[in-house]
Amino acid sequence: MASWSAENATKAYLRTIKMGNTDKEPNVAEFVSALSAGNNAQLMVVACANTAGSPTLGLVAAAHQTGGRVICIVRGEEELQSSMDALGCNASRVEFVVGEPQLLLSGKYRNADLVVIDCNLENHEEIFRVVQMSAGRSKISTTVLGYNAFCKESWQWGGSRTHLLPIGEGLLMTRIAENIEFRGGENGGPGKKSHWIVKVDKCTGEEHVFRVRMPHGRSTIKA
Repeated sequence: MASWSAENATKAYLRTIKMGNTDKEPNVAEFVSALSAGNNAQLMVVACANTAGSPTLGLVAAAHQTGGRVICIVRGEEELQSSMDALGCNASRVEFVVGEPQLLLSGKYRNADLVVIDCNLENHEEIFRVVQMSAGRSKISTTVLGYNAFCKESWQWGGSRTHLLPIGEGLLMTRIAENIEFRGGENGGPGKKSHWIVKVDKCTGEEHVFRVRMPHGRSTIKA
C-alpha cells in the first residue's frame, strides 16, 4: 500500500519552512528534494530550457538519499557547458544528455518515476503529454513537476489533478497513477490477474493504492 497527496505534501513542507524561519521563502530545490526522497525516486529526469538550476540541485540531494539516477536533458552543447559550470561539484552526480525531451522520455527514459519540466520550454505541454502516454504504456506511477509555471500561466497543464504551488516561480505538480493488470505471476497460477486500484480520500485528498487479485474475468478500474 502507498499514499500520495500533493496538498498534504505542500502543507507539510510549508509548515517546516515556517517552523525554521518565518522570513524564509519556499525553496524549489528543497521541495523537489523532499518530494523525490519521500517517494524514493530511482530514475529522476529534468528537462531544462536553458541552464540547469535549483530543481536539478534538489534532485541531486535526493539521489544521495535514494541512490537513484539524475538525468538532465539540455538542448545543446552551450547549455550543457553552462549547466556543468552552474552545478559545480554537483555536476558529477548528474548524467547530462543533449537531445529532445519528447524522444528521450518516450524511449530511453520512459520508466522515469519523477519528471521535472521547465515551463519555459516552448513545447512543455507536449512533453507532459508524452510522459502521460509513456507512463500508461509502461504501467508505472510517475510524479511530474513543472517549474517556472507563473511565467507561462500553465494552469490547465494536467487537468483537475494538477496542483499549482506558490513555490519559486510557480510549481505544477501532478501524479500519473499506475493502472496495472497482471496475468499469472506471483501467487497466481494461470488465469489469475491483479489490478491496481486507486482510491481518493475525499476528506484528506490522499490517494491509496491497492492491489486486488481476481481469479476470473477481466476488469479495468481507473483512478
